[in-house]
Formats: sequence, C-alpha cells, structure tokens
Amino acid sequence: MQSIGLSYMFVAIGGAIGAMARYGLNVMLQSDHEFPWGTLSANLIGCLVMGVIAQLVAHSAWFNESGLIPDQYRLLFAIGFCGSFTTLSALVLEMNTLLERSEIFYAFNYLMATMAGGFACFYLGVVGARAMLRLV
Repeated sequence: MQSIGLSYMFVAIGGAIGAMARYGLNVMLQSDHEFPWGTLSANLIGCLVMGVIAQLVAHSAWFNESGLIPDQYRLLFAIGFCGSFTTLSALVLEMNTLLERSEIFYAFNYLMATMAGGFACFYLGVVGARAMLRLV
C-alpha cells in the first residue's frame, strides 16, 4: 500500500498537467464565443484519454511491468490529469462501470442527477451571488 503523501503527489502532478492542458486548449480553440469549443473539446478528449488509460492499465503488459501499480495510474491519469482537464471523463468512467454491471436504472439516474443537479447548483450559485451583491 502506498503512502498518503505519494498519493497526493501523483494527483498533484496529474492535476497540474491536466489544468495546463485544459487552459492551453481553451486558449487555442475558444475564438468563437457563441459555442464552448474549448470545453467541449476538453470533455471529449478527457473521455478519450480516460478510456485509453483504463484499457492500457487493465490489459497492457508494458503498463503492468513498468513498476507503477494500477492505483498510481488511476491517481495520476484519472483523478489527477482527467480530473482537472475535465470532470466529464470521470462521469463517463463511472457510467461505464454501472452499465458493465447491468445497473441501467442506477446509470440513468446518475446521469440525470449529474446533469440536472449540476445545472441546479450552478443556478443556485448565480442566484446566491446576485443576492449577496445586492446586500453589498
């Protein structure tokens, strides 16, 4: 079992790289302010990276013989890189896990709760911020 400090290091390194990659992608693609091309691209690329890494960790001899354990890959790539690059990749990975277990009901509810809940939280944040600004 790896130490907590080492776990945080893997997440921090992956997170820093993912955050810089997302910012760079947004700078490069977000010239059209009518459609969020940078965010859409980050979400789709993050899902692609998550799928590739999950498959390689599960089935690649090189990954398995490199000396890193699967949990370190998960911390570096899934939680760190993809987590800061996009949260959609984590949603898709978790949805895939539910679907592989044939838990269609839970997968559908998770997707709907995430989408509706995300929008609701965003809206509550907007309304709360507006209310606080009126008090100042």
